[in-house]
Amino acid sequence: MTSLLDPCAVLTTRGDPATADVSAVEYDSRRVTEGALFFCLPGSVSDGHDHAEEALRRGAAGLVCERPLDLGTGADVPIVQIPPGTARQAMARAAAALQGYPARDLLMVGVTGTNGKTTVTHLLGEILGRVGHAATVIGTLGGVRTTPEAPELQALLAEARDGASAAGRPGAVAMEVSSHALAQSRVDGIIFDVAVFTNLSHDHLDFHGTMEAYGQAKASLFTPERARRAVVWTDDPWGDRIRKSARIPVVAVGREAAGQVTVAPGRTTFVWRAQHVALSLSGEVNVINALIAAETAVTLGVDPAAVSEALTQAPPVPGRMEVVAGPAVGGSDFLVLVDYAHTPESLRLALADARRMADPGGRVLVAFGCGGARDREKRPLMGATASEGADVVVVTSDNPRNEAPEDIVADVLSGVGPAVSEGRVSAVVERRSAIEAVLSDARPGDVVLVSGKGHETYQDLGAEVVAFDDREVVRDLLALARDGGSQSPGGR
Repeated sequence: MTSLLDPCAVLTTRGDPATADVSAVEYDSRRVTEGALFFCLPGSVSDGHDHAEEALRRGAAGLVCERPLDLGTGADVPIVQIPPGTARQAMARAAAALQGYPARDLLMVGVTGTNGKTTVTHLLGEILGRVGHAATVIGTLGGVRTTPEAPELQALLAEARDGASAAGRPGAVAMEVSSHALAQSRVDGIIFDVAVFTNLSHDHLDFHGTMEAYGQAKASLFTPERARRAVVWTDDPWGDRIRKSARIPVVAVGREAAGQVTVAPGRTTFVWRAQHVALSLSGEVNVINALIAAETAVTLGVDPAAVSEALTQAPPVPGRMEVVAGPAVGGSDFLVLVDYAHTPESLRLALADARRMADPGGRVLVAFGCGGARDREKRPLMGATASEGADVVVVTSDNPRNEAPEDIVADVLSGVGPAVSEGRVSAVVERRSAIEAVLSDARPGDVVLVSGKGHETYQDLGAEVVAFDDREVVRDLLALARDGGSQSPGGR
């Protein structure tokens, strides 16, 4: 235990930390097993100090706290008190030490930004895997959190290191680094070989409070303490700020790096560094994501020709402008896309790409909602974005969590302006019914965008979590329509 806490400023100790044989680092008392070192983390919902006794009952080998614990005389395990506000940093470093600092044996790329992190890491994983690395991708598609808490993250990195060693290949990790993770020290103890910035737009203000604080959290990745080099999308104003302020070498990337762009459903092509790239991803937004991934790979020493080949062979990213149905893939004579867009800017870009893919005279229809217990300020902005970018808008439920779906929908509708009176915007709270409504209204040549949940296969209703996959719902409704089991989508 003593070696795990070496970097910490210790205020007091009870018992001898050197006698504790630690087998795990834990912050959730319900998951404590024999030999775990339990960190008492203060939180917005609960305080780990209040669960210290449960951790002891479950066999904790030691406790780390930020304030004195009243455990009586029965506690015979070492207890270390550290300064207030330092438990998360201490936990991250202890978790890294326990796993043998796995990031030191891996090529590490950390990608941060409001939108695009998942696609960029997915593409990077494909590139690095195809040039000989044992590549691991960590992010939204693989867990509950975009960036896992430090003990889970370090365990994943150790697994990547050990797997690469067993395969006899160099290990590489492309991971999403959220603003929450940076603010909560989840990646402390890791120095990334390359830190990547995609963009910054309105999101997570329920946590950060202001856009400035949100941006500063992202910018904290671009310091010598956390990264050696950076690749930054500088067409974004915050990206340009980071380029100018970063204390590490920066490679600037912008839209001008791609030429001869063509966009079609399920296929996007462009020329980059004299290489022809053909993506199996839809939309100009994915040109941006591919450029960022490509320049990051070059920064890591990958030849542009190998990058181009890997990008061309990369499969689509689940729930990211994913083609679910359309004339070229069957299911309908209009195009249906499912996307994760859940910020005003990502929805704007998705709708713009949907417009590019519509036939001349075709319309764009969208069904979307906003999550509950999250940033309320962005809801009317989402409504305004949808009403400006789509011809037909159906506002519905997303993951309402512990909020009334009707209240969330009302917040979204408050931003749509005259589009309601024009008859272009409606509300259908039940999500399946909302998707059915846009499909039923679609005509040949239109594009339907179902947005907000993307790859997710569930819906969080607060009291329960139910199975719900936008892609499967679309396919099911279209199949029912073909079989005559419901109102025919495209029948109006």
